[in-house]
Amino acid sequence: MNEINLVPLAVGHMIGLGAAGSCLGVGLLASRYLEASARQPEMMEPLQTKVFLLVGVLDGAFIIATGIGLWFATANPFKA
Repeated sequence: MNEINLVPLAVGHMIGLGAAGSCLGVGLLASRYLEASARQPEMMEPLQTKVFLLVGVLDGAFIIATGIGLWFATANPFKA
């Protein structure tokens, strides 16, 4: 099988696994934040800024992977 024919499969894996990892990370982060804020309500404000920062980092990694995957799908730099 030609390697060029596997590019859509690789792009699908890149986007799909990135989305799954980002969703799992945000879900775990949110559940731990809610648990921590229920235990210590006075720490809710300082933790909230860190939670939003980390959610942005997690989503940023997914968006970068999606951009690279779509670049491979449209421009296909591996085509000879």
